[in-house]
Amino acid sequence: MTFDPDHGAAPVSAPSWRRRAWDHVRAFRPFASKTAAPRGRRTAWGWAWRAAVVVAILYYPVGALVTQDIDDDPQFAPRNVTPGESRAVAVAADLVDREVNVHTWTPMQPFFMPSGLLDNMPNFQRGVAAALGRFSTELMDQLGRTRGSSQTDRDLEQARGFLNEQPNIWVWQPSVSLMPSATSAQKYRAGREKLLAYNKRLASGQAIFERRADNLQALLDRIANDEGSDSGVIDQHIIEKSGDLFDSRCDDIFYFNKGRLYANYLLLRELGVDFENVIREKGLTNAWNGTVETFRLAAELQPWVVWNGYLDGFLIPNHLAAQGFYLLRARTQLREISNILLK
Repeated sequence: MTFDPDHGAAPVSAPSWRRRAWDHVRAFRPFASKTAAPRGRRTAWGWAWRAAVVVAILYYPVGALVTQDIDDDPQFAPRNVTPGESRAVAVAADLVDREVNVHTWTPMQPFFMPSGLLDNMPNFQRGVAAALGRFSTELMDQLGRTRGSSQTDRDLEQARGFLNEQPNIWVWQPSVSLMPSATSAQKYRAGREKLLAYNKRLASGQAIFERRADNLQALLDRIANDEGSDSGVIDQHIIEKSGDLFDSRCDDIFYFNKGRLYANYLLLRELGVDFENVIREKGLTNAWNGTVETFRLAAELQPWVVWNGYLDGFLIPNHLAAQGFYLLRARTQLREISNILLK
């Protein structure tokens, strides 16, 4: 019995390009020999290289997701502060410990690490480092030595040097030297140890922490200058780029400012305890608390996506403008407190 072909049947369509590509992937055998291997070995090798491909594909996104942690906890406080120690110094040391040891210090990570994909967290940590660097400098110059003395505290001098290092130093910098170098994280750890050593000597009466109005005023002026500089960067960027939906730099600016605001919030909150008597004598308790609250509100701004929309836009907000408002408000409040401290 024979059957004539059914000329009315629909022709079989060619496999799609996705199917053909998948068939090529399944048939691919790297380093395969012409001699057929046992079936069990072929199966194991096939699954092994497929698993390697999956791991390679997921390495960056999953690793970056695990590393990402912009920690702006407003309840963060120093631990185990003994009587006589400075709470501001203690919170600075604990903040370094949290960002470097508990979290990953992402600004120094090379491109082949998963955190090399991150953008917002490294800028946040750069802002934190900038605030701590400023505080360590003023701690050495203003708070940690007797008025009129040119002698600086050795621990504070070293802490200032370590905490003002660039945040993006990895173990090897070919542009600087072909020899391995200490990383930013290692230098920040060393700076933390010097802060702790200073605080211990302070508690035992072997170090100086001048709780005077003029010292506090000088520190506040420096912080106000930094916040004013950040607001100037925002203003210039809004003038040049507002309304640009593909502005790739607006989130860098936003999260750097956020990191500096957050670190300054913690420092000012604890300085309020260190200088409690001075603040109360000057009648600045309410003004001080209001300033600290402004820094907290600014540091807690965290939109899902940072937009640099038109200032009078209807649908797309301008988060830089919102942050800039708090920066200018904080600077104004710091200036008001500083003026009263001068009287």
